[in-house]
Amino acid sequence: MGRIEERFTALKKEGRKAFVAYLTAGDPDLETTVKLIHALEAAGVDIVEIGVPFSDPTADGPIIQAASQRALKKGTYLEKILAMIVRLRRFSGIPIVLFGYYNPILNYGPEKFAADAASSGVDGLLVVDLPPEEADELRQYSDPVGLDFITLIAPTTDPKRARKILRRVTGFVYYISVTGVTGTAVPRPDDVRRDVKRLKGMTVLPVAVGFGISTPAQAATIAPLADGVVVGSALVRLIGEKGESDDLIPAAASFATEIRQAIDAACPPDSPVK
Repeated sequence: MGRIEERFTALKKEGRKAFVAYLTAGDPDLETTVKLIHALEAAGVDIVEIGVPFSDPTADGPIIQAASQRALKKGTYLEKILAMIVRLRRFSGIPIVLFGYYNPILNYGPEKFAADAASSGVDGLLVVDLPPEEADELRQYSDPVGLDFITLIAPTTDPKRARKILRRVTGFVYYISVTGVTGTAVPRPDDVRRDVKRLKGMTVLPVAVGFGISTPAQAATIAPLADGVVVGSALVRLIGEKGESDDLIPAAASFATEIRQAIDAACPPDSPVK
Protein backbone atom coordinates (compact mmCIF):
# COMPACT_ATOMS: atom_id res chain seq x y z
CA MET A 1 0.00 0.00 0.00
CA GLY A 2 1.47 3.35 -1.08
CA ARG A 3 1.34 6.63 0.79
CA ILE A 4 -1.70 7.93 -1.15
CA GLU A 5 -3.79 4.83 -0.43
CA GLU A 6 -2.63 4.82 3.18
CA ARG A 7 -3.70 8.42 3.66
CA PHE A 8 -7.16 7.95 2.17
CA THR A 9 -7.64 4.72 4.13
CA ALA A 10 -6.72 6.42 7.40
CA LEU A 11 -8.99 9.37 6.68
CA LYS A 12 -11.91 7.09 5.87
CA LYS A 13 -11.47 5.23 9.16
CA GLU A 14 -11.53 8.60 10.94
CA GLY A 15 -14.60 9.73 9.00
CA ARG A 16 -12.65 12.70 7.59
CA LYS A 17 -12.15 14.12 4.12
CA ALA A 18 -8.86 14.73 2.35
CA PHE A 19 -7.44 18.19 1.82
CA VAL A 20 -5.28 18.18 -1.29
CA ALA A 21 -3.26 21.33 -1.97
CA TYR A 22 -1.56 22.34 -5.22
CA LEU A 23 1.40 24.65 -5.60
CA THR A 24 3.85 25.30 -8.42
CA ALA A 25 7.40 24.10 -7.82
CA GLY A 26 9.92 26.93 -7.86
CA ASP A 27 7.47 29.75 -7.18
CA PRO A 28 8.95 31.87 -5.76
CA ASP A 29 11.94 29.45 -5.56
CA LEU A 30 12.56 25.80 -4.74
CA GLU A 31 13.83 26.39 -1.22
CA THR A 32 10.65 28.28 -0.41
CA THR A 33 8.58 25.51 -2.00
CA VAL A 34 10.06 23.07 0.54
CA LYS A 35 9.21 25.45 3.39
CA LEU A 36 5.70 25.93 2.02
CA ILE A 37 5.03 22.21 1.85
CA HIS A 38 6.30 21.75 5.39
CA ALA A 39 3.97 24.54 6.58
CA LEU A 40 1.00 23.18 4.62
CA GLU A 41 1.48 19.71 6.07
CA ALA A 42 1.59 21.15 9.58
CA ALA A 43 -1.62 23.07 8.83
CA GLY A 44 -3.50 19.89 7.92
CA VAL A 45 -2.94 19.29 4.21
CA ASP A 46 -3.14 15.54 3.50
CA ILE A 47 -1.70 15.33 -0.01
CA VAL A 48 0.34 17.87 -1.94
CA GLU A 49 0.27 18.25 -5.71
CA ILE A 50 3.53 19.73 -6.94
CA GLY A 51 3.06 21.44 -10.27
CA VAL A 52 5.89 21.07 -12.78
CA PRO A 53 6.19 24.44 -14.54
CA PHE A 54 5.63 24.29 -18.29
CA SER A 55 5.65 26.97 -20.95
CA ASP A 56 2.21 26.05 -22.35
CA PRO A 57 0.00 24.80 -19.48
CA THR A 58 -3.22 24.45 -21.48
CA ALA A 59 -5.39 23.13 -18.62
CA ASP A 60 -4.41 25.94 -16.27
CA GLY A 61 -5.90 29.38 -15.89
CA PRO A 62 -4.00 32.67 -15.75
CA ILE A 63 -3.01 32.34 -12.08
CA ILE A 64 -1.15 29.05 -12.48
CA GLN A 65 0.15 30.08 -15.89
CA ALA A 66 1.78 33.11 -14.28
CA ALA A 67 3.26 30.94 -11.53
CA SER A 68 4.73 28.62 -14.14
CA GLN A 69 6.35 31.55 -15.91
CA ARG A 70 7.84 32.84 -12.66
CA ALA A 71 9.22 29.39 -11.86
CA LEU A 72 10.65 28.90 -15.33
CA LYS A 73 12.44 32.24 -15.12
CA LYS A 74 14.07 30.95 -11.93
CA GLY A 75 15.40 27.96 -13.87
CA THR A 76 13.02 25.38 -12.37
CA TYR A 77 13.02 22.08 -14.24
CA LEU A 78 12.39 18.41 -13.51
CA GLU A 79 15.83 17.41 -12.25
CA LYS A 80 15.81 20.26 -9.74
CA ILE A 81 12.25 19.44 -8.65
CA LEU A 82 13.13 15.79 -7.99
CA ALA A 83 16.21 16.88 -6.03
CA MET A 84 13.93 19.18 -4.01
CA ILE A 85 11.64 16.24 -3.21
CA VAL A 86 14.63 14.25 -1.96
CA ARG A 87 15.34 17.09 0.49
CA LEU A 88 11.67 17.25 1.45
CA ARG A 89 11.59 13.54 2.24
CA ARG A 90 14.19 14.04 4.97
CA PHE A 91 11.45 15.39 7.23
CA SER A 92 8.12 14.73 5.54
CA GLY A 93 6.06 11.67 4.70
CA ILE A 94 3.23 13.60 3.04
CA PRO A 95 1.94 11.92 -0.14
CA ILE A 96 3.25 13.76 -3.21
CA VAL A 97 1.67 13.91 -6.66
CA LEU A 98 3.61 15.45 -9.53
CA PHE A 99 1.12 17.41 -11.63
CA GLY A 100 2.12 18.51 -15.10
CA TYR A 101 2.38 17.94 -18.83
CA TYR A 102 4.07 15.23 -20.84
CA ASN A 103 6.59 17.32 -22.77
CA PRO A 104 9.02 17.79 -19.83
CA ILE A 105 8.77 14.07 -19.06
CA LEU A 106 9.39 13.16 -22.70
CA ASN A 107 12.44 15.40 -22.77
CA TYR A 108 13.70 13.86 -19.53
CA GLY A 109 13.11 10.34 -20.83
CA PRO A 110 10.05 8.41 -19.59
CA GLU A 111 11.97 5.41 -18.25
CA LYS A 112 14.57 7.51 -16.44
CA PHE A 113 11.89 9.88 -15.17
CA ALA A 114 9.79 7.07 -13.67
CA ALA A 115 12.80 5.55 -11.92
CA ASP A 116 14.07 8.90 -10.64
CA ALA A 117 10.63 10.08 -9.53
CA ALA A 118 10.02 6.91 -7.51
CA SER A 119 13.47 6.94 -5.91
CA SER A 120 13.06 10.64 -5.05
CA GLY A 121 9.88 9.99 -3.08
CA VAL A 122 7.11 10.84 -5.54
CA ASP A 123 3.94 8.82 -4.96
CA GLY A 124 1.76 9.62 -7.94
CA LEU A 125 1.63 11.28 -11.33
CA LEU A 126 -1.07 13.38 -12.96
CA VAL A 127 -0.14 14.11 -16.57
CA VAL A 128 -2.82 16.39 -17.92
CA ASP A 129 -2.24 15.86 -21.63
CA LEU A 130 -1.58 12.11 -21.65
CA PRO A 131 -4.91 10.40 -22.42
CA PRO A 132 -5.55 6.74 -21.59
CA GLU A 133 -4.95 5.72 -25.20
CA GLU A 134 -1.38 7.00 -24.98
CA ALA A 135 -0.63 6.51 -21.30
CA ASP A 136 1.27 3.24 -21.73
CA GLU A 137 4.12 5.25 -23.18
CA LEU A 138 4.79 6.32 -19.58
CA ARG A 139 2.94 3.71 -17.55
CA GLN A 140 5.09 0.86 -18.86
CA TYR A 141 7.77 2.43 -16.67
CA SER A 142 5.81 4.15 -13.91
CA ASP A 143 3.53 1.26 -12.94
CA PRO A 144 6.33 -1.23 -12.14
CA VAL A 145 8.03 1.25 -9.78
CA GLY A 146 4.81 1.84 -7.85
CA LEU A 147 3.81 5.32 -9.00
CA ASP A 148 0.05 5.88 -8.88
CA PHE A 149 -1.40 7.15 -12.15
CA ILE A 150 -4.13 9.68 -11.44
CA THR A 151 -6.46 10.91 -14.16
CA LEU A 152 -8.76 13.88 -14.56
CA ILE A 153 -12.43 13.26 -15.28
CA ALA A 154 -14.55 16.18 -16.44
CA PRO A 155 -18.27 16.91 -16.20
CA THR A 156 -18.42 16.36 -19.96
CA THR A 157 -16.89 12.86 -19.81
CA ASP A 158 -19.58 10.43 -20.94
CA PRO A 159 -20.19 7.25 -18.90
CA LYS A 160 -18.64 4.91 -21.47
CA ARG A 161 -15.39 6.85 -21.55
CA ALA A 162 -15.43 7.34 -17.78
CA ARG A 163 -15.56 3.57 -17.28
CA LYS A 164 -12.67 3.13 -19.71
CA ILE A 165 -10.59 5.71 -17.82
CA LEU A 166 -11.48 4.36 -14.38
CA ARG A 167 -10.45 0.81 -15.21
CA ARG A 168 -6.80 1.81 -14.98
CA VAL A 169 -6.67 4.76 -12.59
CA THR A 170 -4.77 4.22 -9.34
CA GLY A 171 -4.43 6.39 -6.23
CA PHE A 172 -7.57 8.48 -6.53
CA VAL A 173 -9.89 9.98 -9.11
CA TYR A 174 -9.57 13.71 -9.72
CA TYR A 175 -12.99 15.05 -10.69
CA ILE A 176 -12.96 18.45 -12.40
CA SER A 177 -15.93 20.29 -10.90
CA VAL A 178 -16.24 22.89 -13.68
CA THR A 179 -15.64 23.04 -17.39
CA GLY A 180 -12.74 25.19 -18.54
CA VAL A 181 -9.35 25.85 -16.98
CA THR A 182 -8.27 26.07 -13.34
CA GLY A 183 -9.41 28.93 -11.14
CA THR A 184 -11.94 30.48 -13.51
CA ALA A 185 -15.35 29.24 -12.30
CA VAL A 186 -17.20 28.10 -9.18
CA PRO A 187 -18.52 24.53 -8.82
CA ARG A 188 -22.26 23.90 -8.57
CA PRO A 189 -22.92 21.58 -5.60
CA ASP A 190 -25.89 19.80 -7.16
CA ASP A 191 -23.84 18.95 -10.24
CA VAL A 192 -20.90 17.78 -8.13
CA ARG A 193 -23.17 15.60 -5.98
CA ARG A 194 -24.70 13.96 -9.05
CA ASP A 195 -21.43 13.37 -10.87
CA VAL A 196 -19.45 12.12 -7.87
CA LYS A 197 -22.25 9.67 -7.07
CA ARG A 198 -22.08 8.44 -10.66
CA LEU A 199 -18.32 8.00 -10.50
CA LYS A 200 -18.43 6.20 -7.17
CA GLY A 201 -20.79 3.73 -8.77
CA MET A 202 -18.00 2.91 -11.23
CA THR A 203 -14.94 2.71 -8.96
CA VAL A 204 -13.86 1.89 -5.43
CA LEU A 205 -11.17 4.56 -5.55
CA PRO A 206 -11.57 7.81 -3.59
CA VAL A 207 -12.88 10.78 -5.58
CA ALA A 208 -11.37 14.22 -4.98
CA VAL A 209 -12.95 17.34 -6.41
CA GLY A 210 -10.96 20.28 -7.73
CA PHE A 211 -10.88 23.19 -10.22
CA GLY A 212 -12.83 26.07 -8.67
CA ILE A 213 -12.57 25.57 -4.90
CA SER A 214 -10.90 28.66 -3.52
CA THR A 215 -12.50 29.58 -0.19
CA PRO A 216 -13.20 27.82 3.11
CA ALA A 217 -16.93 28.14 2.43
CA GLN A 218 -16.61 26.42 -0.95
CA ALA A 219 -14.45 23.68 0.57
CA ALA A 220 -17.07 23.14 3.26
CA THR A 221 -19.82 22.86 0.64
CA ILE A 222 -17.98 20.36 -1.56
CA ALA A 223 -16.25 18.20 1.10
CA PRO A 224 -19.40 16.29 2.18
CA LEU A 225 -20.03 15.33 -1.46
CA ALA A 226 -16.71 13.57 -2.11
CA ASP A 227 -13.68 11.96 -0.46
CA GLY A 228 -11.56 15.08 -0.70
CA VAL A 229 -11.21 18.58 -2.07
CA VAL A 230 -8.36 20.08 -4.08
CA VAL A 231 -7.40 23.73 -3.61
CA GLY A 232 -4.93 25.13 -6.11
CA SER A 233 -5.36 28.50 -7.76
CA ALA A 234 -6.27 30.32 -4.54
CA LEU A 235 -3.08 29.12 -2.85
CA VAL A 236 -1.00 29.88 -5.94
CA ARG A 237 -2.51 33.36 -6.08
CA LEU A 238 -1.56 33.98 -2.46
CA ILE A 239 2.00 32.81 -3.12
CA GLY A 240 2.20 35.12 -6.12
CA GLU A 241 0.91 38.09 -4.13
CA LYS A 242 3.27 37.52 -1.21
CA GLY A 243 6.27 36.72 -3.38
CA GLU A 244 9.39 36.37 -1.28
CA SER A 245 8.09 38.47 1.63
CA ASP A 246 8.62 37.34 5.22
CA ASP A 247 4.91 36.71 5.75
CA LEU A 248 4.50 34.28 2.83
CA ILE A 249 4.86 31.10 4.88
CA PRO A 250 2.62 32.26 7.77
CA ALA A 251 -0.01 33.50 5.29
CA ALA A 252 -0.03 30.19 3.39
CA ALA A 253 -0.24 28.23 6.64
CA SER A 254 -3.11 30.39 7.87
CA PHE A 255 -5.02 29.92 4.61
CA ALA A 256 -4.52 26.15 4.74
CA THR A 257 -5.64 26.05 8.37
CA GLU A 258 -8.87 27.85 7.46
CA ILE A 259 -9.57 25.35 4.67
CA ARG A 260 -8.79 22.39 6.95
CA GLN A 261 -11.06 23.71 9.68
CA ALA A 262 -13.88 24.33 7.21
CA ILE A 263 -13.63 20.79 5.83
CA ASP A 264 -13.61 19.25 9.30
CA ALA A 265 -16.52 21.40 10.46
CA ALA A 266 -18.56 20.32 7.43
CA CYS A 267 -17.62 16.65 7.88
CA PRO A 268 -17.25 15.89 11.60
CA PRO A 269 -15.74 12.46 12.30
CA ASP A 270 -19.00 11.00 13.58
CA SER A 271 -20.98 12.05 10.49
CA PRO A 272 -22.03 9.30 8.06
CA VAL A 273 -19.83 8.87 5.00
CA LYS A 274 -21.58 10.23 1.93
